[in-house]
Amino acid sequence: MKQNNNMNTNLDEQKTNAFKKLLYVMDELREKCPWDNIQTNETLRTLTIEETFELADAIIDNNDDAIRKELGDILLHIIFYAKIGEEKGVFNIADVINTLVDKLIYRHPHIFGDVKVKDATEVTENWEQLKLKEKGGNKTVLEGVPQSLCAMIKANRIQDKARGAGFDWEERSQVWDKVEEELNELKVEIDHQNSDAIEAEFGDLLFSLINAARLYGINPENALERTNRKFISRFNYLEQQTIQKGINLKSMSLAEMDKIWEEAKRVES
Repeated sequence: MKQNNNMNTNLDEQKTNAFKKLLYVMDELREKCPWDNIQTNETLRTLTIEETFELADAIIDNNDDAIRKELGDILLHIIFYAKIGEEKGVFNIADVINTLVDKLIYRHPHIFGDVKVKDATEVTENWEQLKLKEKGGNKTVLEGVPQSLCAMIKANRIQDKARGAGFDWEERSQVWDKVEEELNELKVEIDHQNSDAIEAEFGDLLFSLINAARLYGINPENALERTNRKFISRFNYLEQQTIQKGINLKSMSLAEMDKIWEEAKRVES
């Protein structure tokens, strides 16, 4: 037991020392590097978005080395924003961490208080309710959904937050009636050839399908990306086969392309 305590202490010291070193390096870069010295929140913003997507790619690839690297890049950005805040005199990295710690404690009363929960669903519901109550927190259930989120992720978050407030189907199977309803409404507008209405109904259909994914424990973003990658792999195979045979894709019939496509599916499996 004593050995385990020593190991934990050494690990804590390693983490603390590493964080201190990072803060020191950031201070040096901000003061002495011509590029780092001129950066602002605005100039870093698009780079932060890019780094976030690179982390997402690493997670999808299940590449632990890449995840470690990309986490470091995002941590750099967090430290950078905190340094800029410190220079402005509005906050520093300690404020960022302490605010986060206070929020985590407040939103986990089942850990740091006497609240009892049955499962992760109740934890999520409590989390959303506490966000509405906390000082400086969201005033409405959907206020916390960023406007700049891509549409699919935003739809999923909207639906999840609405569920946390009790707005959801009584039985998840009921969602399929809604999907069928939206599909039929889309078909009607397609027949009417009303482009604006078609777009609106197509959006409603997508929203209902994303809702179905949520109800059945499927991440729609991950599911679609999985299909994207599968399509890319099969299309690349199709393209490579035609190049090897000296055939132009545009000169092939759909049936000829479909034959190679099926071959690509067999190669995958």
